[in-house]
Amino acid sequence: MNKKVLIIGGSRGIGAEAVRLFAADGCSVVFTYHRSELAADALRQETGAVPVRCDVKHPDSVRIAVDKASGVLGHIDVLICNAGTADYGLVTDISESRWEEVIDTDLNGVFYCIRNVLPAMISRKSGCIITVGSMWGETGASCEVAYSAAKAGVIGLTKALAKEVGPSGIRVNCVSPGMIDTDMNASFSEDDVRAIADDTPLCRTGDPTEVAKVMKFLASDDSSFITGQVVGVNGGLVI
Repeated sequence: MNKKVLIIGGSRGIGAEAVRLFAADGCSVVFTYHRSELAADALRQETGAVPVRCDVKHPDSVRIAVDKASGVLGHIDVLICNAGTADYGLVTDISESRWEEVIDTDLNGVFYCIRNVLPAMISRKSGCIITVGSMWGETGASCEVAYSAAKAGVIGLTKALAKEVGPSGIRVNCVSPGMIDTDMNASFSEDDVRAIADDTPLCRTGDPTEVAKVMKFLASDDSSFITGQVVGVNGGLVI
């Protein structure tokens, strides 16, 4: 697969595995990071992908990052919106600032990235956008109200945008992970993780590579008639 790929939030976890997978498949890859400069540089040395600092909460930061990525790649065939943050706690304990941070990162950031990449895709009548939701965006999660709300918004955005830009030859799909072994889930206790694994039909948690492989499929020509879909990677926990 010879595509030019921008991965938002690519320095760690699922994003880093996506960088590795696309780069290994011959794609030209730019990825963004926020604070993980050392991890981003290590990934650059490992894969040859180009890191760009970006804080998706801020439209100007996104615009600058997309401009830099377009300068490196020439154009963007595939946009993967993977940057995210989680929040765990009672809804009555969520501060206004924390609520805004989760929504700004997990939902508004996706909009900012798409808004900056989309005009060139429309001009070329070609492109693929992959958002990252969550099974909690599909079902809701107790004590994860902000995160669930943001990810539900991402799913709605994906479906609506697929209808809007399909006539321009652009596909938009959402990957919806379950419990994946990443830093984002490090706050869960071993007992909590074990309980979720026990409730999962495949009886385990997921690996970031398993999510990245679905991203690669959705970005490939093998999925040329797939758009507006939410693809669960959750071991059967949500069916």
